[in-house]
Amino acid sequence: MRAFIASFLILSALSACKKDEPTAFEVKPKPIVLDIPADFPAASIPADNPLTEEGIYLGRKLFFDPILSGDNTISCASCHVQSAAFVDPAAQFSVGINGAVGTRNAMPLFNLAWGPGFFWDGGAKNLESQVLGPITNPVEMHENLDDAINELKAHPEYPYLFFKAFGSNSVTTANLMRAIAQFERTLISANSKYDRYIKGQTTLTDQELNGLNLFTDMNKGDCNHCHALGGLFTDFGFRNTGLDFEYADQGRYLITLNEADKGKFKTPSLRNIALTAPYMHDGRFATLMECIQHYNTGFVMHPNLDPALAFLPQGRMTPQEMEDIVAFLQTLTDSTFIYNSKFSAP
Repeated sequence: MRAFIASFLILSALSACKKDEPTAFEVKPKPIVLDIPADFPAASIPADNPLTEEGIYLGRKLFFDPILSGDNTISCASCHVQSAAFVDPAAQFSVGINGAVGTRNAMPLFNLAWGPGFFWDGGAKNLESQVLGPITNPVEMHENLDDAINELKAHPEYPYLFFKAFGSNSVTTANLMRAIAQFERTLISANSKYDRYIKGQTTLTDQELNGLNLFTDMNKGDCNHCHALGGLFTDFGFRNTGLDFEYADQGRYLITLNEADKGKFKTPSLRNIALTAPYMHDGRFATLMECIQHYNTGFVMHPNLDPALAFLPQGRMTPQEMEDIVAFLQTLTDSTFIYNSKFSAP
């Protein structure tokens, strides 16, 4: 009888414990639907990586955790700071572990659910594959993927978080990629002064309005040609903008090996542009005025120079007109995005 009672109590205790932890068959991550801004196109969400509450949370935690670097000192967020629209503020080149310095300026992270390619050269086809670049890059996080997975498996929290997001035996490189990509797809920015102006909720100053007109004027700024007005403020193209005659970094050519791609880099969004200095793939310009000046008088006639720029005369804008364009660009700052607690460290 005593043996029977003891066995009964042990089984009851085990049963109670199991109720606190779902089995693989009970894991049902909660689906999340992105709130798409009205002037944005439909987002492309991979069928094998749907957005879930558990997956997004896991990705967010991983994004801010230095566990993914070789010496556990830097995280994704170390070089992508929320208050600066997820760039490395004021840093021309980010510093990785052991003091290693990169060669390209950190790109901002927002509205990534619409990007057809990632990095300045488009070397990553999707957000999932993009995740591995910084982690394994020797001048960034410099981590061995097997070591990273083993650390996550030995962690007191991560195995259960992976289990909740993806089911049993889920601490894998593929699910690491999926989780961070899920979080990054939620980083939507579309609430700037310009957006509120379009909705009739505020007004622009005379200088900002003139800057907007110059932005779209084909004989002046012609910025709209590549940074499509409204929505995403980029067409995601790759362009040579006449920064140099000889490029130390050949950009898109490094991926395609096509001579016509030498010196071409991805066209970034202009949203939050006032927050993301320094500018260009190599961070050579410290201010927005320097950027506008380049497109006014500074571009060189490289063989691959974008045709839209090649046909524009240099010196076509006055100093005041350039200042007005800068004033308009400052209306593209989305302060609700940079202070959104859903995008900060959990």
